[in-house]
Amino acid sequence: MTLIDTHAHIYDPQFNPEAGGVDEMLTQATSQQVSQIWMPNCARETVAGLMALAEQYPDRCLPMMGLHPAYVNDTVDDELASVAALLNQHAFMAVGEIGLDFYWDMTYVDQQFMAFETQLRWAADQQLPVSMHTRSGHDRNAFAEAADLIERLALPGLTGIFHCFVGTLDEARRATEMGFKLGIGGVATFKNGGLDKVLPHIGLEHIVLETDSPYLAPVPYRGKRNEPAYIRLIAQRVADLMQISIDDVARHTTVNAQALLPALYANLLPN
Repeated sequence: MTLIDTHAHIYDPQFNPEAGGVDEMLTQATSQQVSQIWMPNCARETVAGLMALAEQYPDRCLPMMGLHPAYVNDTVDDELASVAALLNQHAFMAVGEIGLDFYWDMTYVDQQFMAFETQLRWAADQQLPVSMHTRSGHDRNAFAEAADLIERLALPGLTGIFHCFVGTLDEARRATEMGFKLGIGGVATFKNGGLDKVLPHIGLEHIVLETDSPYLAPVPYRGKRNEPAYIRLIAQRVADLMQISIDDVARHTTVNAQALLPALYANLLPN
C-alpha cells in the first residue's frame, strides 16, 4: 500500500523539535505507508521553512508555490512578485495554495480575485497543477465563485485539486467535470461533515487524499495536531463510505495524485 498526502503544512511551528519534530513525524508517516507529502506555500513568511524541507527531503516533501487567499492584504503586489520570482527560479510541483477565502474578512476580496486569477494564469503558462482553497462565508460561496472564474478563463490544460473539498454532490460533479480532483481530508471522518452524502456517488478516479496538517485532524484525533500518518484513517473512512477496500482507495488515489505531477517530478513517483 502506498499513500500520498497531497496537502500538508509540515513546515508549521507545530512540528518544531519541542513538539516532536519533523523527523519523528516523517517516521510515523513512513510507518503508515505515506510515500510523499505535498507542501503548499502560504506567503513570503512560510517560504523559508517550506524550501528547507524540500531541500532536506527532496524525495518525500514536494513543494508548491503560491499566495494563500487568507494572506492577501495591501501587500499583495509584493507577495505576488515574490511568488513569480520563485516560480522562475526553482522547480515546484504545483501552484498553491491559491483561491478564495470569505470566512474571516471581506476587506481584500477584490485583491483575492486578482491574486487568484494571476496565479491561475501562471499555472497554465507553466503547465503546473493548482491546489485551491475555497472557504465560504458572509453568505458567499467560495467554491461557486472560484468555479465561475475558472470556467470564464478557460485556460488550456489547467488542472489541479479543490483542496479540503466539503461541498455538495452537485459541486463535486461540477469540479470533476472541469477536470479537477477533490482533495478529501479529515472532514470525511466528522459526524456532520457532509461527505457521507457525496463520496458514495463520486467515482474513485476523481479523488485524492490529504491531511492539511497540522489542521483538521481526523477522528479520533479531532482537535489535536494533525499529521500525515493520519491519512490512513482518512483512506479507511473513504473506503467505508464507498464500500470498497482501503487497498483500492490507496491504489487509485495514488495513481490520481501521480497523474497531476509535472514531468520534472516523474522520477519521484512511488512504485
